[in-house]
Amino acid sequence: MKAIVIFDIDGVIRDVGGSYRRAIADTVELFTKFYRPTVSDIDRLKSEGVWNNDWEASRELIYRYFESQGQHRDAINLDYGEIVAFFQSCYQGPDPDNWTGYICSEPLLCTPEYFQELTDHAIAWGFFSGAMRDEALYVLQGKLNLPNIPLIAMEDAPGKPDPTGLLAVLGQLEPPESPKPVIYVGDTVADMYTVTKAQQQDSTRTWVGVGVLPPHIQQTTESIASYTQTLKKAGATQVVNGVQQLTPEVIFRLISE
Repeated sequence: MKAIVIFDIDGVIRDVGGSYRRAIADTVELFTKFYRPTVSDIDRLKSEGVWNNDWEASRELIYRYFESQGQHRDAINLDYGEIVAFFQSCYQGPDPDNWTGYICSEPLLCTPEYFQELTDHAIAWGFFSGAMRDEALYVLQGKLNLPNIPLIAMEDAPGKPDPTGLLAVLGQLEPPESPKPVIYVGDTVADMYTVTKAQQQDSTRTWVGVGVLPPHIQQTTESIASYTQTLKKAGATQVVNGVQQLTPEVIFRLISE
């Protein structure tokens, strides 16, 4: 083993612009009965680095809308369970045992061959995601057919930017007596903050944050430049347009710098 790469999933392995983010917009619109957040509205919230959980992000956008109308959030009667239930009915579909929702149409952003290439170059890999475990496995096993997946999901650890889950994946991938350089790949400020916090807890190794531009950002040169700067300010050493640009050659360069 020469290096370890741990991946976020949403916006890195699959395009969630028409799924998770659409479900956020649907949920906020339903509970405000008026306001539908734009892609930019959601990006601005995510750039704060603490709204990795999309259920909580939806609730926060609802609160902020009503606050903009002069109401105080303590006086706003929101049922978090109802928010979660509606969000999931959009994302998974109305039948939790037979998914027909937005998750079914998420485009993949990489191929199984990419992970085989990492393995062939003695690069270990795993996943740390804020998605629910069954939703993460839907893409990793169901679409990419990846075997023996080291995965820490929503149910397994505190949400980002807490690095507990990242360190837990690391524990599945290497013996503690031989620390290797680690790259964490994500598309949000919270992902980059997670790398910084992991480094603070474990300074025995090299840590590198790599940012990925999610597809919805890559529409204009202005949005690309702005999002790139945001990720770098949050701690990204390098920002790529797609995860498969993070080749073994690039990985070895990053960990040697």
